[in-house]
Amino acid sequence: MTDERHSINPETIHNPFGNYSHGIFNPKSGLLVTSGQLGIYKNGKIPKSLLEQTNLCFENIQEILKDVELDLTHVLRVSAFLTKRDHFSEYMGVRDSFFADIPIKPASTLLIVSGFTKPEFLVEVEVIAQRST
Repeated sequence: MTDERHSINPETIHNPFGNYSHGIFNPKSGLLVTSGQLGIYKNGKIPKSLLEQTNLCFENIQEILKDVELDLTHVLRVSAFLTKRDHFSEYMGVRDSFFADIPIKPASTLLIVSGFTKPEFLVEVEVIAQRST
């Protein structure tokens, strides 16, 4: 049996920090699972604000989706991680704006964590998406 999965690493976003893929896609099932996306530009710049970092997280997710001809309508679940409870409302505003025109909203989980690989990171977002069969 051959492995149907494909590693997804769009050239439009910052390379993974280690030996992993930004996403794994199985064309047979149409399932896409992403790694947590951080608020970092392709050139390595990390914005200071949660708002800008969160926008980048979702923009990077859109690039991963686009790479396998999916979009936000295919997202089933969003998992997000924040370093500060005070950022909850600001994060929710950005998330909700990305899914504003999506008729069926994805399931969503939000966790408060102590930190990420670099102290500058304030948020990380991952999704599970699936193409309808």
